[in-house]
Amino acid sequence: METAPLKSFATWARKELIREVNARIAVVLAPASAERVEQPQSMEALEKAVAAAGGGDKGRVAVADKVAYTWFNRIIALRFMDANGYTSVGVVSPQTGVETGQPEVLAEAKRGNIDTGVVAGKTGEIVTSLLNGTRRSADAQGEAYALLLADYCRHWNRAMPFMFEREGDFTEMLIPGNLLADDSVPSRAVKVLTKDVCQDVEVIGWLYQFYISERKDEVFAGFKKNKKAGADEIPAATQLFTPHWIVRYLVENSLGRLWMLNRPTSHLVDQMQYYIPPVDEETEFLKISRPEELKVVDPACGSGHMLTYAFDLLYAIYEEEGYAPAEIPSLILTNNLYGIEIDPRAGALAAFALTMKARSKQRTFFNKQIEPKVCVLDPISFTPDEIDSLLTRGGDKAAETGFWNQFEHADTFGSLIQPDSELTVRLKQHIAQLDDGGDLLLADVLDWAERVIEQAEYLSPRYAVAVANPPYMGGKNMAPALSSFAKDRFPDSKTDLFAMFIERSRALLQSRGYVAMITMQSWMFLSSFENLRKTTVTHSAIRLVAHLGTGAFESIAGAVVSTCAFVIAATVDRETPGIFLKLDDLPDEASKSKALLEAAGVADSALRFEVSGGQIAQIPSWTLSYWMSPALLTAFGGGQRLADVADPRQGMATADNGRFLRFWTEVSWARLGLDLQSREEATASGRKWFPYNKGGSFRRWYGNQEHVVNWEDDGRELMAERPKSVIRSPHYYFHESASWSKVGTAEPAFRYFPPGFLFDVAGTSIFAENHSTLMCALAFGNSIVAREMLRASATSMNLEVGTIAELPIRVKSSEDLEALVGRLINIYRSDWDLDERSWNFSRPPSLGNSNSSVQKAIASAIVEGEASAALARALEEDVNRHFIDAYGLHELLRPEIALENVALSANYLSRFGANDPDAARQAATVASVIDLVSYAIGCMFGRYSLDEPGLILADQGATVQDYLAKVPSATFAPDKDNVIPIVDGDWFEDDVVARFRTFLRVAFGEQHFEENLRFVTVSLGVRDVRDYFVKSFYKDHVQRYKKRPIYWLFSSPKGSFNALIYLHRYTPSTVSTVLNEYLREFTAKLSSSLHQQERLATGGGTPRQQAAAQKEADRLRRVLLELEEYEHDVLYPLASRQLTIDLDDGVKANYPKFGAALKKIPGLEATDE
Repeated sequence: METAPLKSFATWARKELIREVNARIAVVLAPASAERVEQPQSMEALEKAVAAAGGGDKGRVAVADKVAYTWFNRIIALRFMDANGYTSVGVVSPQTGVETGQPEVLAEAKRGNIDTGVVAGKTGEIVTSLLNGTRRSADAQGEAYALLLADYCRHWNRAMPFMFEREGDFTEMLIPGNLLADDSVPSRAVKVLTKDVCQDVEVIGWLYQFYISERKDEVFAGFKKNKKAGADEIPAATQLFTPHWIVRYLVENSLGRLWMLNRPTSHLVDQMQYYIPPVDEETEFLKISRPEELKVVDPACGSGHMLTYAFDLLYAIYEEEGYAPAEIPSLILTNNLYGIEIDPRAGALAAFALTMKARSKQRTFFNKQIEPKVCVLDPISFTPDEIDSLLTRGGDKAAETGFWNQFEHADTFGSLIQPDSELTVRLKQHIAQLDDGGDLLLADVLDWAERVIEQAEYLSPRYAVAVANPPYMGGKNMAPALSSFAKDRFPDSKTDLFAMFIERSRALLQSRGYVAMITMQSWMFLSSFENLRKTTVTHSAIRLVAHLGTGAFESIAGAVVSTCAFVIAATVDRETPGIFLKLDDLPDEASKSKALLEAAGVADSALRFEVSGGQIAQIPSWTLSYWMSPALLTAFGGGQRLADVADPRQGMATADNGRFLRFWTEVSWARLGLDLQSREEATASGRKWFPYNKGGSFRRWYGNQEHVVNWEDDGRELMAERPKSVIRSPHYYFHESASWSKVGTAEPAFRYFPPGFLFDVAGTSIFAENHSTLMCALAFGNSIVAREMLRASATSMNLEVGTIAELPIRVKSSEDLEALVGRLINIYRSDWDLDERSWNFSRPPSLGNSNSSVQKAIASAIVEGEASAALARALEEDVNRHFIDAYGLHELLRPEIALENVALSANYLSRFGANDPDAARQAATVASVIDLVSYAIGCMFGRYSLDEPGLILADQGATVQDYLAKVPSATFAPDKDNVIPIVDGDWFEDDVVARFRTFLRVAFGEQHFEENLRFVTVSLGVRDVRDYFVKSFYKDHVQRYKKRPIYWLFSSPKGSFNALIYLHRYTPSTVSTVLNEYLREFTAKLSSSLHQQERLATGGGTPRQQAAAQKEADRLRRVLLELEEYEHDVLYPLASRQLTIDLDDGVKANYPKFGAALKKIPGLEATDE
């Protein structure tokens, strides 16, 4: 069906009708309106509705929205019936054969033809007098048509009271104006809803979705502002019309399947194109002796699409069983189809659609006045006094009170309400015996009590089939009442409404009935639905799943909804394989529909997989990873669980990482407690900061050792924050472990952490009784076997402890395996320590040969990296072979890995990409040059030394004297005052460029200096090395240290003046040094230069020279103004404060204390995670 015209019409009609109804409300609510005199009861009902909706403008807007929706439904219903010839005269349509013009009913009235069986006598007289001019009116024809339309709606109220109002309903009083215009809603409805379009009642569902689409957008926009969904928002937020091919698939494989099991020779199968027969003979099914027993419910029926197709199948079943065609529609609506809904307008459309189905099969159906069993749940509650009048003698008062008030929030909870079946039966009998005794108030209470009983019966477990496209809405968007209800009643599925409906639909069935649903696919995989999966597989049987993924709903733009459509039997059966169809890789609705149709007819389709409940139970977290090979499924079934040989654990959650965590480079080296073996040893050390495993980026075998945690005095401060902070598994703190990042990437990566670490909730870890077992677990985690298992059992990005714990491990530790893992750890450890962010960093590899040129030294280091990567690949392939052999997966898995998948920093193919190896190698060269420059800066400040490996100065307040105590005869001395100017020009003899030149000479020799400087300049892509320092160095440094720099840049607003300091050597007088020794000196030199340029500009040079001098003088004036303001407004006040800092506070806290004096770091203020 072409839906674009329907969408355009429905969205426009909503705005138009709301505008018209709003206008009518303003007129009738006016103090002196005629309606107050002529229709007092309707006016009273309208005013009550406005008040109930919030009163004032808010109430009027809400009522206008509801009434507009009601009239939209009526106009559409009348047009649908007109187009199909179900009305005796066109109520909203021109006469048959005429595409445009006035409604036929009005045209006939103008000729004097008014159906007195429909139009009341008084109304007929008024219409006649309006049309013949004897009754004055500003819009005689419009007024006449409104009267006719109202009477025809009352007429259809007898056959369809759910759609058309009774006399006196205030919606009649608010009938929209302008109904006869060429661009009116009825007129455009006729053009859009052609006779051909109206041959399919599916059009009703599409119009419903499109009509509320703008309201849906409003609700979703509210979600972004943290607004929650309650009764007013849920219908719009959760409406999603189901494409017909999905409806057919679900109904044919539930209702159709159940009938075929009971009537194996039935010809019904011939018309079920999407039917997929059971894999094996199915003996455990609900026995059906006659069609009337096939009770089908849609617990969230919307506009009734599921039910209307079920009607078609049921009609064929009745027909095949020999029932008289004239009886079948009534039998179906009386016995078989049940819809439950919270939105009255959607419920009306569902009932209308079913009525149209019945009328299409039987011409006189309207006369039977059979109402479809669509229950729109009313919110009902009783006062304590009213409850007392309903209680049974000697009954459980609390239970009965709960029963009578269980529908208080029915317009929010809907079908999720779970009435007590036994209590429903008992209280129904009790209510039948009560007499109101003429008490009008009691009579009203008893009427509502009967309604409670009726709603409870709809929600009782009596159905053979439950079929639905339930609402989708995550817990974070639920209003408090719904959220609390979900947590209390549906603990296994509270994450999303659709998951709760899976549970609830199962409970609506008779034993061995079928649930058929289309939902989000997330319940198949995510850890938050593990208990739901376990319950489903344990207590039910998955018969069929079409894994649709994204794109199954063409009416939704983008990959918004990833879905699956499944059939579950309400029986325990873990042996019979379920059929899974893998359609998620197909791009759009058309391709998925076609593939599903083809797969239904081909038993050996490549898209088809068969997996039993017993096999699913072997998979960690019970994920529905149906695509696994039989060999891998078998592998899951054997061996011990990893949790049986080791102990996977989740780590601590500080609840305030900004307070308790640091990068180790931020704090004083003397405050770090490294290589400590126990909590007792850590406490005795008196240190504050200890290594902390926080997960991190993809890296195998070793690394990601950057963070430290405040665990001073055995975690005194953190312990004091409990229960806000969560201290998990403290007995494993400081023990060696094999760890992985909980927040993963496409593949898991396990790393060895030696003794001395605490660990985070994101740095989940495995512990073992001995080192050999731990090495075996580490090897298994990094093997291709574990990778494939985890791909199957953990399709979300988070690798949870439970998933890892359930992995089957068949290999025991051995000396060979332990030696293999040890070599890999050493390779990756050495690679990690090549980075200056490692606390075991010695010096960059480019300094390995100080008598060579920089270019040759870097080239040599890159070759060494290539050798390390090649060796690591060979060893990792050996690990893969070890586990492939152990699990017998030779036919499924290969041990080889691509070189670019060896995640060493020294492996440029992994770091920079393998598409262009030459470009990757060049990128590695540039990165090595940048590393060398960073190391050079460290040497300038005394953090490092060319004469001694590793850290030299890394304590707070460290001095040159401390440096000399460690390096008495330095070949490259550190800067004395801890300030290195970085300015554009040779203004300082010892600026960063001069110092870097000296570094190159000392580190690589005078003979290579010019060559080395040229190579560095070219590699950095700059004209002069000064350009790099002025424009790029600090940005690279901030990025290297993840926005927690150890060198800080004093910088004027436009960057004309810059001076670098080393955080750990900072003293309260450092700012004064920057001000007096550098900024003011720089200002004086610029002033002198300005005087010189001014003399040249007015001197005897050529005009060109004078112009150039003038231009330079203008530039210098701007710079001097910038520096003057920087000194006066920023640096001088700061220097006067003699600011002290504590490295324990971290960069995030200390850096902002200097305000505008330091170069701004974007994102520094972001929350620590």
